[in-house]
Amino acid sequence: MGPVLPYLADALVVLGVAVMTVGVYGLIRLPDTYARLHAASKIVSLGVISLLLASTVTGDPTVLSRVALISAFLLVTTPVSAHVVARAAYLRGERMEGRETVDESGDPGDGPVRSAPPG
Repeated sequence: MGPVLPYLADALVVLGVAVMTVGVYGLIRLPDTYARLHAASKIVSLGVISLLLASTVTGDPTVLSRVALISAFLLVTTPVSAHVVARAAYLRGERMEGRETVDESGDPGDGPVRSAPPG
């Protein structure tokens, strides 16, 4: 292992932890389901994969195939699960906070349960 690789691994760990910290802060502070879902998907996409890359830099070469499979699995399943959760929230009638939105889905029979704004 060269003299630069431990520093690269440390930088990737710091990057991953920083992204995850900001993402968790977003989960706590963001106002609605859709914004929180965005923060949660960024935690997985950027934070966890950065940590996995750090383990590849410091680990032996056999770790690379496992990390590649785990990263591919996360990159495929995270958007799919985020879409499923967002669709379920939409069908429950969850509204986006902070602005009036127009339903542009084009499917009038499949809209939110609540049609009137709260309040």
